[in-house]
Amino acid sequence: MDKNYIIISDMDGTLLDPVTYSFDPALPALGLIREHEVPLVLCSSKTRAEIEHWRGLLANTDPFISENGGGVFIPEGYFPFRAGEKTSDGYEAITLGTSYAEIRKAFKKIQEKTGIGATGFGDMDTRDVAIAAGLSTEEAELAKRRDFDEPFAIDPGGSERVFLQAIEDAGFRWNRGDRFLHMLGDNDKGKAVEVLKGLYEKAGRNVTTVGIGDTHNDIPLLEAVDIAVIVQKVGGVYDSAIEVEGLVRAPGIGPVGWNAFVADLLRQFER
Repeated sequence: MDKNYIIISDMDGTLLDPVTYSFDPALPALGLIREHEVPLVLCSSKTRAEIEHWRGLLANTDPFISENGGGVFIPEGYFPFRAGEKTSDGYEAITLGTSYAEIRKAFKKIQEKTGIGATGFGDMDTRDVAIAAGLSTEEAELAKRRDFDEPFAIDPGGSERVFLQAIEDAGFRWNRGDRFLHMLGDNDKGKAVEVLKGLYEKAGRNVTTVGIGDTHNDIPLLEAVDIAVIVQKVGGVYDSAIEVEGLVRAPGIGPVGWNAFVADLLRQFER
């Protein structure tokens, strides 16, 4: 290809339909990605276990970024050098996030200090997570295998503003996803993208990064890439919180907009 593209994509509400979690509308563009051998990096608030499940369905073999930039996982041997710490199951991993145990410990202290009801995934059993997140029981089990990030919701009547300020005061960060707030350490999708981009460049590729997202927690991703794209949310609207220079607004909700943009980007090489 003339352009050395790397596509870095959010999942929920972007590549995956915000209601059904289907990626079927994106199949034409996914076919072009395989045809042109363009790396597709999944970059999500999902856990490593969840992303591995979806990578299997997508037949994806490229690196991925888990839990809002907490971890970068590179298939062993993907780069012509060792990119991270070897794992027992075939990855070279780079840890950027704070451990989930530490996040949970701080989360409980904030609950106690503020007296504000907040329910995290660590407070919920698998069935509760499945109901709250619209997942199957099997998918909810994967979502609870967390390494770096605690999704949570403020209980009715609680002050979101006070709780989020307490997270910041404790030296942690938060962001807002489609369904949940997230508490995390000093990591985000953008920092993980910068690390991964550096690895591609070290391998001799002069890359053009394309980031695709849909909501608040994708802002660091969109700010870190060369081409920033957002898709529409349910109702055909764009997230008004996302203001990034040169932002491209793809026409279509979730994977429909994803397919429209990616297909147009890659078909230019067939003209």
